[in-house]
Amino acid sequence: MKIYLYEVRTDEREDIARESERLGIETVCSADAPSLENAGRVAGCQAVSVLGQGTISRALLERYAAQGVQYLSTRTVGYDHIDLEAAHSLGIAVCNADYPPDGVADFTVMLMLMCLRHYKQAMWRGMVNDFSLQGLQGRDMASLTVGVLGTGRIGTQVLKNLSGFGCRLLAYNRHETAEAARYAAFVDLDTIWRECDIITLHLPLTPATEHIIDRDTIARMKDGVIIVNCARGELTDIEALVEGIESLKIGALGMDTIEGETGIVHRDLRTDILANRNVFYLHQFRNVIMTQHMAFYTRQAVASMVRCGLEGPVEMARTGAYRTRLV
Repeated sequence: MKIYLYEVRTDEREDIARESERLGIETVCSADAPSLENAGRVAGCQAVSVLGQGTISRALLERYAAQGVQYLSTRTVGYDHIDLEAAHSLGIAVCNADYPPDGVADFTVMLMLMCLRHYKQAMWRGMVNDFSLQGLQGRDMASLTVGVLGTGRIGTQVLKNLSGFGCRLLAYNRHETAEAARYAAFVDLDTIWRECDIITLHLPLTPATEHIIDRDTIARMKDGVIIVNCARGELTDIEALVEGIESLKIGALGMDTIEGETGIVHRDLRTDILANRNVFYLHQFRNVIMTQHMAFYTRQAVASMVRCGLEGPVEMARTGAYRTRLV
């Protein structure tokens, strides 16, 4: 099998070489995002692998199918950038990646603690030799109620991590899970909005979850609520977040992913003119911590994402199945 890989980062190349040898396949790597303009490159390949910066539309999938592509893997857990219905109708099998939940879960708790202890402001002060304490008084995690939205592998690991802090834990999910119930009480969304001091998002992005946090839900939250998002940016309405910070309704944000980040994250834009006003306006507040969509970024996770990205098409071709097959 020959696989064309888009959006290949330097840190993936060693794993790609190792997995290619293990699987006995040929791989072609490009740092470019997939697009109609470069779709012709996949000629002669049976599979294509992508990350999440390009939109895999019906038009692009039609180009791939016309050139003989039968399999598509995304080296990400999320797959909202892929038109799965179009892939299914064109006969292209699609799989996503998985990786241990520990990295994102650890990063989530780190953002909570940084928000609680005003670390962004403390760090700024320290850089100019201002070691004063005024305005930096934090809160103990043990005194708070934390709500976890989504109790898949990552959300459940967040609950496990938080269980040692002594805080009250609430959880929301479409279906209650026995493992998460060991650590948290399952409640409805109204209870989450009303009772939680910290709300952390670990939901997939679907039509039902898009903008699950908006003006209405923020208005129902506690004054000074902390919101953390290490899942998908579009789970939150960025306009509502800006208004919540400006009005002091939101006490702090810990955002590893934000609506409108496409074309920004994972790129060096120091010399560019950046036109995304909301993202960069929100970024400058002292109580907003924004990181570059890096919660997943551990050595173990990258190795797993590459393995799934290459192993998935091979297994789908060999057996018709793969553990993360989507269509």
